[in-house]
Amino acid sequence: MINAIGLVEFVSIAKGIEAADAMLKQSRVELLDARPICPGKYIVLIWGEVSAVYNSVQAGNFIGKESVVDDFVIPNVHPSVIKAISSASDVRELDALGVVESFSIAALIVAADSAVKAGEVDLIEIRVGTGIGGKSFVTLTGDVGDVTASVNVGKETCAEKGMLVESVVIPSPHKDLTAHIL
Repeated sequence: MINAIGLVEFVSIAKGIEAADAMLKQSRVELLDARPICPGKYIVLIWGEVSAVYNSVQAGNFIGKESVVDDFVIPNVHPSVIKAISSASDVRELDALGVVESFSIAALIVAADSAVKAGEVDLIEIRVGTGIGGKSFVTLTGDVGDVTASVNVGKETCAEKGMLVESVVIPSPHKDLTAHIL
């Protein structure tokens, strides 16, 4: 079971790869994802015990130095966050639709975890920087009240780091849009 996840986001692909190696050597963690994203940035996403993840993220920051854009450690990450990052959500039907968009992948994943913990919502997808200019967004669904509360929490979380692009709540998405969201 995943206890904690951590991510470091770099503006340099070379430094990101070097830092990924250091992060994996620092502590007993497992690599969930390490890859280039748009526009020429690199992410390293790990999981494991909280202290191991924390130590590995610190090692990534040390190696990355000025190449680090953002980072996080989320202890007790909500299980749906990993599914949403992997586009493996079980959601088959939309009620209200919420979207939070961020300039930072790290800020967005933290916002998604906060949002899903704030209301009875289901995460649909966390899109992380590929093909969208390095930005990220999360889509979620549930009843209008819970979606609104969750989007507000996610929005505030991104805004605290100065990374919020936009957020919306659509009470009743058109059925043609639904097919492209799920």
